[in-house]
Amino acid sequence: MSGRSTTEHPQDPSRAAVRAVRIGPRSVLALALVSAVGVAAFGWPLLASRGSGVNAHAQDAPWLFAGLLVLLVGVVTAALSESGLGPKAVAMLGVLAATGAALRPLGAGTAGLEPMFFLMVLSGRVLGPGFGFVLGSVTMFASALLTGGVGPWMPFQMLSMGWFTMGAGLLPGPARLRGRGELLLLAGYGGLAALAYGTIMNLSGWPFMDSLSSGIAFDPDLALHENLARFFAYCLATSLGWDLGRAALTVVLTFTLGGTVLRALRRATRRAAFEVPVVFEGAGREPRPDD
Repeated sequence: MSGRSTTEHPQDPSRAAVRAVRIGPRSVLALALVSAVGVAAFGWPLLASRGSGVNAHAQDAPWLFAGLLVLLVGVVTAALSESGLGPKAVAMLGVLAATGAALRPLGAGTAGLEPMFFLMVLSGRVLGPGFGFVLGSVTMFASALLTGGVGPWMPFQMLSMGWFTMGAGLLPGPARLRGRGELLLLAGYGGLAALAYGTIMNLSGWPFMDSLSSGIAFDPDLALHENLARFFAYCLATSLGWDLGRAALTVVLTFTLGGTVLRALRRATRRAAFEVPVVFEGAGREPRPDD
């Protein structure tokens, strides 16, 4: 019996090229806005001049900058409302975010070993920077709910993880580089970005130490180079061990499991065929008597 006009035959996904999930101009604009505000939110202690009125609100800043969460939700909403993130992409977003949120607690409390980071790197690589930013922020939000880590630091974590995952999508050669060369690139990026994530997150908490009780705390009355020296000392004393553990695990997992995970992600992306239009068999012809 011949096929009817109601039968759908999408293009063979096994032959389709793996394409990053596109997001539209509204999402790009929202992402730029969030990133600009995020840079100010993280870097204000180093950007504000001595005697600036900004420093007078140092203890209020965690709550003031928690408003970033509203902008992050706006990015996600704008991205999901555009054609680049259709139902299939939203479903993949949910699966990857849930997986990442479940992976994060596995190493919690053990030298910063957080296996979710390598999954974020590989996902951003395959699915692109826009999808990567949304995935990173949603994953961190979900993991905060799962582990009870909700607080004024959560928007900073969401933004940092969004940047981390987006950066993987911006790495060169997504369509050509494969094999060991690609794993080397991703492992190098993942290790450096895991260290950078810890350093950036330190900026969100460092200014709120009592400067009278520690020689490594932020002091609004000191010059920039003096506060930078204090900040690096703060990182060495408080988080370097965790950051190195996170970076090392990300590198090891990328080399050992990266090839398998990349193939699985690319296979799922091809089968989902996010941007392949549906073709209806028999469209544009007159119905035959046996239809």
